[in-house]
Amino acid sequence: VQLQASGGGLVETGNSLRLSCAISGGAPSAVGWFRQAPGKEREFVAALTWSLRNTYFADSVKGRFTISRDNARNTVSLQMNSLKPEDTALYYCAAPPSYQKIYSGNYYLPQMYRSWGQGTQVTVSS
Repeated sequence: VQLQASGGGLVETGNSLRLSCAISGGAPSAVGWFRQAPGKEREFVAALTWSLRNTYFADSVKGRFTISRDNARNTVSLQMNSLKPEDTALYYCAAPPSYQKIYSGNYYLPQMYRSWGQGTQVTVSS
């Protein structure tokens, strides 16, 4: 599975952005979004399981971000509303290997994901 993230940009606080993760080479069992700010570790943002469409969110983005899947376009989108300066980071989409089940106990762990797209930069100005 190959993934390519896009849609990042520079926005003001309170505005919205929609990131897209284009998927090729097969259907993943799940797709996760992670982000990494300068000097910080990569952190989990949101995840979607492919078959059951379970969704998971980091506490810091609950109520502001949503994750969805577009079957026709084979993409997973991350809709980010009410953006804050602390959301500034390089955002990545990722997929686990086909044998790896993503569930409530592991969705937030980067090591569960094997295929990573290139990052897309999100910058939120104050």
